[in-house]
Amino acid sequence: MFHDVEERAQTKEYPRLSRPPQSMRPEYDVVVVGSGYGGGVAASRMARAGKKVAILELGAERWPGEYPSSFTEVTPELHYSSASGSHGRRTGLYHVIEGEGQNVLVANGLGGTSLINANVFLRSDHRTLELPEWSEHIRSSPELLDQYYARAEHMLQPTPYPHTLPIPQKLAVFEAQAKAIGQHSNFYRVPQTTFFHDGLNNAGVEVKASTGSGQDLSGINDGSKNSVLMTYLPDAWNHGAEIFCECEVRYIRKAPDGNGYLVFFAHHGDRTEAFKDTFYNQLTWIRAKEFVFLGAGAIGTTEILLRSQLHGLSMSPMVGQKISGNGDLLSFGYNCNKNVNGIGREKCPPSGQSCGPTITSVIDMRGTKASPSTMDGYVIQEGAIPEALAHVIESLLDRCPNKVYPVRYKWYRKVTARLKTLIFGPYAIGSSLNRTQSYLVMSHDSNEGIMTLEDDKPKLQFLGVERKEHIRHIQNILARMTHSNGGTLINADPETTVHPLGGARMSSGGTGRTGAVNHLGQLFTGDGEDVYDGIVAVDGSIIPTALGVNPLATITALAERSCDILIKQKGWKVHETPNGRLNLLDKPAKSLALRSKGLEVTAAFDTDEKSDGIRFTEIMEGFFHVGDDIEDFAIAEKVAQGSASSARLFLSVDIASVEDLTSVSVYAAVATGTFSCGALSQDPLLITRGRVQFFALDDTLSDGAKLAYRLTLLDTRGETYLLEGQKNIDSGIAFSASEIWKATTTLYTTLKRADGTVVGKGILRLSWRNFASELRTLRPYEQNSLPQKLLAPARFVSFFARNTVSYFLSPFRPLEYPDTSKSGYFKKVAPTLITLTAKDGVQTTMKIWEPKQGTTLHPMPILLIPGASVDDQIFSCPTIPTNAVDFFTSLGYRCYIPVMRFGIDPNAKDGWTCYDTRWDIKAAMEYVREQEGGRKFYAIVHCLGSITTSIALLTGVVKAEWMAGMTVSQVFCDLRFSKDNGFKASHPALVKGYKAIAGDWFSCHSSPTSPWAQFLIDQILRFYPIGPNYELCNSSICHRCTLVFGRCFTHANLNHATHQHLASYFSGIHLNFLTHLMTMGAKQPHHVRSNLNTSPLGPSSSSSSLDDDADFRDLVEEDGNLERLKGLKIQFLSGGDNVVFDPLSTATSYNMLRETFGEEGYERVVVGGYGHLDTWMGKDSLRDVYLRVRGFIEQVELPLDSYLMGNLTELCRVRLLLESVSQNSGKI
Repeated sequence: MFHDVEERAQTKEYPRLSRPPQSMRPEYDVVVVGSGYGGGVAASRMARAGKKVAILELGAERWPGEYPSSFTEVTPELHYSSASGSHGRRTGLYHVIEGEGQNVLVANGLGGTSLINANVFLRSDHRTLELPEWSEHIRSSPELLDQYYARAEHMLQPTPYPHTLPIPQKLAVFEAQAKAIGQHSNFYRVPQTTFFHDGLNNAGVEVKASTGSGQDLSGINDGSKNSVLMTYLPDAWNHGAEIFCECEVRYIRKAPDGNGYLVFFAHHGDRTEAFKDTFYNQLTWIRAKEFVFLGAGAIGTTEILLRSQLHGLSMSPMVGQKISGNGDLLSFGYNCNKNVNGIGREKCPPSGQSCGPTITSVIDMRGTKASPSTMDGYVIQEGAIPEALAHVIESLLDRCPNKVYPVRYKWYRKVTARLKTLIFGPYAIGSSLNRTQSYLVMSHDSNEGIMTLEDDKPKLQFLGVERKEHIRHIQNILARMTHSNGGTLINADPETTVHPLGGARMSSGGTGRTGAVNHLGQLFTGDGEDVYDGIVAVDGSIIPTALGVNPLATITALAERSCDILIKQKGWKVHETPNGRLNLLDKPAKSLALRSKGLEVTAAFDTDEKSDGIRFTEIMEGFFHVGDDIEDFAIAEKVAQGSASSARLFLSVDIASVEDLTSVSVYAAVATGTFSCGALSQDPLLITRGRVQFFALDDTLSDGAKLAYRLTLLDTRGETYLLEGQKNIDSGIAFSASEIWKATTTLYTTLKRADGTVVGKGILRLSWRNFASELRTLRPYEQNSLPQKLLAPARFVSFFARNTVSYFLSPFRPLEYPDTSKSGYFKKVAPTLITLTAKDGVQTTMKIWEPKQGTTLHPMPILLIPGASVDDQIFSCPTIPTNAVDFFTSLGYRCYIPVMRFGIDPNAKDGWTCYDTRWDIKAAMEYVREQEGGRKFYAIVHCLGSITTSIALLTGVVKAEWMAGMTVSQVFCDLRFSKDNGFKASHPALVKGYKAIAGDWFSCHSSPTSPWAQFLIDQILRFYPIGPNYELCNSSICHRCTLVFGRCFTHANLNHATHQHLASYFSGIHLNFLTHLMTMGAKQPHHVRSNLNTSPLGPSSSSSSLDDDADFRDLVEEDGNLERLKGLKIQFLSGGDNVVFDPLSTATSYNMLRETFGEEGYERVVVGGYGHLDTWMGKDSLRDVYLRVRGFIEQVELPLDSYLMGNLTELCRVRLLLESVSQNSGKI
């Protein structure tokens, strides 16, 4: 603690016992609601008994030096509520509740009403405790409560105003008034929980000597008030209790699994009140395994119980009944003859004469001599007007109608005194306000107030509470006292009590028929004797009658009694060792082990190194389908909408450091809140661990970012779930404001159980109204410096806007160039390499993969032939978990993949055509037949590999009977280009123009240092029309491939790693090859053809002599060629969105063969949503493509007897194969 208020104010370093609600555990042994006297006692005693304790307080945590003192500081802290509505902050320090017949003033804050009471510690007299309204356990032996009064006194340390200090003027005047009415024998200085010397209190907290400021009712800043904040709460904190402020408890319910109670509350700390329509509908909860102690005050506890009753908690009909205002009266002896100095002042006046504590003395009229009847007993205490009201109190008094003037009213003197107030202010010597005495009276009323809930708002009625004759008697006494000093008595109107009692009153008969709780405060389950053992009220709500005195001592003693008896009943041991000196700026002696989420949040809030944090709250609503039968989010949403299965995500996000968010790519914010779906649970699911990543790399997207939500949920039955959600940000939002809104406000959600099984899917959306509310919740951390408070939100908004706008202006993003890393690669089996020599002498490479170990070997191998500018990696793609080779080898197939001379091969730069490459097909197939003992194989041929295979078949270079069947991918012998490729094919000048500028080779690779022509092409290709906005990307390789081949894939089907490493999958293309290909596709009827005299070796080459065909012959229409395909079973495969070769390519070939040879043996598959290469390299190709190919393979597979016969010689054949390739093979 600090040595004085000035030092604390200068450093702005105050203790903070409370924790961020984000670190709250879902379960505690004990939950204490409220932190006033009763709640403080329960928290301290349960924590000392070794229980895991959570304290939920509606108000904020404030320490001496932080309390408001002026009118302008007090006004924002004032909350006024009535049955019709409320005004001001719900968590404000001062809460005025308008009632019919009487108003109530209570406090919200850590420490409860002890923060703003007058600290008077007076025991209830035994006559009051013997009244019939009390439980037999109390009224029969009221002296048994004395030991608990003593316990309370030990902690709160009440002491009268010392005689060694200067006598405050208001005390001297009050004593004179007591003499004037003949009651000096009943006058004494009250014990009060105020320190008049510096030192440690019995909780170990340093307390300062009172400065006599008289500011008790607005909050003492001098550190002298020995409130609950300075005593019981630090004690509980030091023994491991966890304190959470700005948590408004709404109701309590028994846990559905029978394990304790659920406490539902709303958290105000994140400005979540901005969501007016849903704030109280989206509650979070906490479980109390053993006890819920209600210490929210008579009004707060009663409201919670009434609402709990509406939510199904059965209880006594007496809840909300028999509320007392403790007979409180407030009056003023206005403009007396003598100076009173009864107005508080934050700073000591120049004269050095302070007001003194708010209450220093009492005229106690509770004795049998002063009041023969117990109900006629009362006390009168002098008070002080807080500084905040100093400049407005006179106008308020003028409006009060109940004025009693003295018989000899010297009006001219009074007018002079009023002028002094008007001219010199309320503190001027001789002014009317400086001569005003305040009177605080506590007496006995009829205890007939009631509280009900109307439209979920509390309604207070005190009609008929007052005892008019008794009140008139007291007011006559006050008039005599005032007139003895020449003043005017003004009785406050409307009446206001600061000591509401009852509402959950103690039963006088031991059943719920005469009270809401038993003598320990345990709530009755109905009107019988049964109680909820674990729901215990420990505040003023249980007191069954007015006390006729300040109630803090009795409330504290009753709470001490309840806790002591309950602990003994449980057999728990209480740790009684004193704390010693507590350093409230340090850590407690005992703390609970932090959960991982709690650790993250604590670090986020407590770090000294980072103080640029922000937080905000968002609500997303939508529809959620419960079931694992639907994979598509849009369909799940429609089904859920049809069944009215709505859902809501209420999320508070804490970003501990905006600097880290903007600089660390894997940074994740901490998220807390709830997920609600009535089809899943009647109660909201609690987020026990939540992380949100902003613009994180999405491994499943080729080019995009995501706002990723990963939330661990807990339901009220103890089941754990995982909610995974993401908002997708990609080029689909380019140049569209509506798409930006959709992308940043649409959350695709999947809910899973702990074992990973899917519970359901849905789509949640952020509405415009909730977005506006979300913006109002955006705020910096309190510990941020002033510049950071301004900059942190601005930096976050800038970061969010910058990342979003980059995709809005997608073509202008920085280009991505070839990535030579292996990031995103999966571990794959290395193939065996061999060299093939074609008939024309060209050497190429063949790669061989053996079946996976432990699988049954199929006798039929598979030959996979890739297209141009690529190699085996379109089938053995290392950036997807299961590629085609992985799939087929896992089924027992041996896979062969040759790399064609027009692929990623040095020969590609020699300009060979598809027609030339037919010799590579022959070499590959002959090798496979040789190694497989002449058995038939299955062929999977793609794109240019398929075209070349068709040429080899049609020209008789290879024979159809070698193959058991074939899958042709995208194209076969009919070349039907997409529209943009058709345009390029019909304009050969484009190729000639490039050739004139850059030569015969078009590379798919470039770099920032490429020659000017290549650099210029890269910039132009940013805007190349490749389809919808969502097909835009910033990969230079992707752009260049699209230019020469057409867009080779639908981006949505590629994961990030595949798109990132396109440079590994593409090389380039020779323009001679391209010219031959374009001309075949452009010339009707779009069939495969022979060469155009473009063979790179010229007419005299071996190739030319082998071919003898420089006439660009149509190989389909040539006599006898098509017959060579007879009997070959073929599966035609096309991507439905292919923009390289139109799906009409396979349709034309499919129909032609069926018309020629009949329908049997042919199949055509169009894979919706797929393009060209993504059919084989897509992230979901296993599901969407490989399985369909496998189905056709199984139709053409060798009969079982051939299969078994082949296995007899398999070991010998494998050995011969390995020996034949060992000399020129190698491992990748």
